[in-house]
Formats: sequence, C-alpha cells, structure tokens
Amino acid sequence: MGKINLADGLPGTVGVLGGGRMGAGIAHAFLMGGARVVVVERDEQAAQGARERVESSVAKSIERGVVDGNLDEIVESFSTSVDYADFGGCDLVVEAVPEDPALKAEALTAVEAQLGKGAYLATNTSSLSVTKLAGHLSRPERFLGLHFFNPVPASTLIEVVIAERTSPEAEAAARGWVKGLGKTAVVVRDAPGFASSRLGVAIALEAMRMVEEGVASPEDIDNAMVLGYKHPTGPLRTTDIVGLDVRLGIAEYLHSTLGDRFAPPQILRDKVARGELGRKSGKGFYDWN
Repeated sequence: MGKINLADGLPGTVGVLGGGRMGAGIAHAFLMGGARVVVVERDEQAAQGARERVESSVAKSIERGVVDGNLDEIVESFSTSVDYADFGGCDLVVEAVPEDPALKAEALTAVEAQLGKGAYLATNTSSLSVTKLAGHLSRPERFLGLHFFNPVPASTLIEVVIAERTSPEAEAAARGWVKGLGKTAVVVRDAPGFASSRLGVAIALEAMRMVEEGVASPEDIDNAMVLGYKHPTGPLRTTDIVGLDVRLGIAEYLHSTLGDRFAPPQILRDKVARGELGRKSGKGFYDWN
C-alpha cells in the first residue's frame, strides 16, 4: 500500500501543539485518516519523544491489522518541529498542552499568529472554558473545543465544544473531521466540564470518597460500575489512566465554578502530593508495576 487516502471531511494538513500522550494520540488519529501531520514541541528532546510515541502507536496499529500499510510510508506524512512557524501551512491546529489556563491562552495566541485566514484552531481542553480561551484570539469564530479521549486511537468519542462565538461553519467542519476519523461527535455548548468531564469526574470523586471512608476497595468499586452499569472501565482505574494530577486539576476548576460538590477529596490531594499519579508514575489507586 502507498500513502493512506485522505478520509472525507478531514483537513489535508493538521498541526498538533504538544506531543505528550494526548497530543501523540491526536496526531496518530489524523495520520491514520490520511492527513499530513506536524507536531510542534518545546525543544528537540520533547520533539524526539513525540516522534517515538507516534511511530510506536502507528506500528502497533499496523501489527493489530487496524491499518494495512507500511510504517515507513505512513510516517512520510508525519514530522515534528520546535518552530511555531511550521503551523503556517496547516488547515487545522489542535492545541494539546497541559490544563493550565494561562499556558493554553499563551500557546493559542502564538499559534493563531502563524495561521492562514482559512485555518481552524481547536483546544483539547477537557474542562476549561473554551469561550474564555477564545477571548484571547483575534478570530474566535474559527476556534472551538475538540476534546479527545485517552487512549485516542481506541476511543470512538470526540466531544465538540461550541464557544459563544464559534461559527456554524466551524461546527460543521468539526463534525466532518470527527466523521472522517471514524469517531462519533457529541456536540455541547461551552459549560464547566462540558458533558463528559462533568459526569465522569463526579462519579470518580465519589468513588474516591468511598475508598477514603473505607466503604470498599478500589477493585470492588470499579467492579460495581463495570458489572452493574456496564462501564468499560471503573472510575478509579480510569482516573489512573487519565492521571490523578489531571483529575485533580479538573476537579479544582469545577469546584471553583460549580461549587462544593466537586471539592477534591483529601485522598486525591495526598496521592498527587506523593507523586502517585496513576499509570504514568507506576502507582495511583492501583499498582501499575
């Protein structure tokens, strides 16, 4: 097989700012859809790490038979960079930096300055106000949220978040991108936590309180949701996969915007303080070693 044919609805060239677990997953998804993809990172070491993550992910997709292709041919359409100017030829750029409002605002402003007038810009935030982020931009009508889920290659959902000034054209384009990726769009208006994070975090925080109170073990709490409610993964194992630090940041934001029902339990704060961040650190509510 040669290069993958571009799926209907997908942009021809996609940029991703940040090549961590989520950014690499987003890059993988668009690359598999046939787009040319460039990931921009803060330095050469981080860019090399992003390349290794994406190439490893693509190789696994080939091994599993998800895509029929040759690794070398597919990654011909993939590049990494440390220069924002390399976003200049992109039709869409997805920002995937950590969940810090100031960091995201600064990054989005810098990216937008490089984009052509016809390009779209999206944030992968899982909880922050897309409307507030749009307030830093000169073309907010071409900006929206694209909340991908971890792990991106296996997930079938993308939450499309419509800010106050997002244009109908941008919303329609986003629906096309999601369809082109072979995933399902859930379209929500901008609100704290959107739909998925708000519900998912609420369940996870209550599960943590149950562990804290000695009601049941993490395994039994998760099994109750998996076996009783058909969740594919329990709330505590999902927290470990997402990252306890990420969940804490989201909970603190929701606490500040929606009130005490989203107050982070002490067990979550303590684990994060000890560096027990979940799968990425080897320990969270479960031992991943």
